[in-house]
Amino acid sequence: MAVKKITAPFYEKLSLVLIGLIALGYLIIQAKEVLDPLMFGFLFAILLMPVSNFFEKRCRLPRSASSLLSILLLIGFIFGIGYLVGSQISNLTNDWPQLKSQVSDSVVNLQNWISDAFHINAAKQMTYVNNTTKKIIASGTSVLGTTFGAISSLMLFYAFMMIFTFFILFYRRLLFRFIVWVFDENNKSIVVDIVENIQSILRQYILGLLLEMGIVATVACTIFWIIGIKYAVLLGLIVGLFNIIPYLGIFSALLLSSIITFATGSVKEAVEVAVSVITIHAIDSNLLLPTIVGSKVRLNALITFLGIVFGEMIWGLSGMFLSIPTIAIFKIIFDRIESLKPWGFLMGGSYEYKESAEKDMKTE
Repeated sequence: MAVKKITAPFYEKLSLVLIGLIALGYLIIQAKEVLDPLMFGFLFAILLMPVSNFFEKRCRLPRSASSLLSILLLIGFIFGIGYLVGSQISNLTNDWPQLKSQVSDSVVNLQNWISDAFHINAAKQMTYVNNTTKKIIASGTSVLGTTFGAISSLMLFYAFMMIFTFFILFYRRLLFRFIVWVFDENNKSIVVDIVENIQSILRQYILGLLLEMGIVATVACTIFWIIGIKYAVLLGLIVGLFNIIPYLGIFSALLLSSIITFATGSVKEAVEVAVSVITIHAIDSNLLLPTIVGSKVRLNALITFLGIVFGEMIWGLSGMFLSIPTIAIFKIIFDRIESLKPWGFLMGGSYEYKESAEKDMKTE
């Protein structure tokens, strides 16, 4: 007697998928304190894996020592960039009197504009400002406590991130064997291919991002120096560092560089800096990004932007950083599983559509 196979209706499958996604999203949000540094540790471990292998195989160091030395090099690199930026910011404090004078003049001009536009005299404006200042001072204790808590949380986050990086580097072979072993033997070749491609593509993506950041910072520093901006190095570093944040970083860099230039220079220089930042971003988006980074992680702009938006909604700023590598991981998996290939195709760029069309033409 043949057994009739019962297939669930579409709306039932869709409901189960939506419930699963909602539950998964809730768990991801609740587990942010652990998953956030773990994801960054995973990315740093992939980046440092060749360095650790070099120390382990060429220098004959134990795996623990090679992993630790790799992390120390990473920390030294981060502290080097931080020291360079910090030294430039300390030089900026020397212009505090000029900054104060410039802000005072701007406040006077703003008061005059408000008085002319809204017919509110300067006395009423100052009364409102003084009342607001008193409220801010009254809540100073809570603000100080919040700031201290944020700094403590940030330091704890960095500590956990480095610990996770060390453990992933130290147990990398154990984790690789577990991932291969947990799946069926028939799928071993696919699993190995997915793991190797994730390592290769993410490493190339991170290195490409760092290379792009260095090029953008160098070009910005050079242009600002030619224009004659006082803090050309600081502004160039700001443009390069904020360029890591996809889409939204350009607005932050544009705002900060324009404000600093206006406070330490003239309106003309601030406009020149703003135009330069926009031009650098246009060249970077249309030339550097597709060539250096886009060739490593081939995602279309719509999926990338949606990923950044959802990443910010779930984990904030760190979610924006992690959105593209996470989507890239899913795309690698989808492209190698037959039933999920349409989703991988949806995440890809126009080049995949072109390749697919050429393949169909050859088949016909």
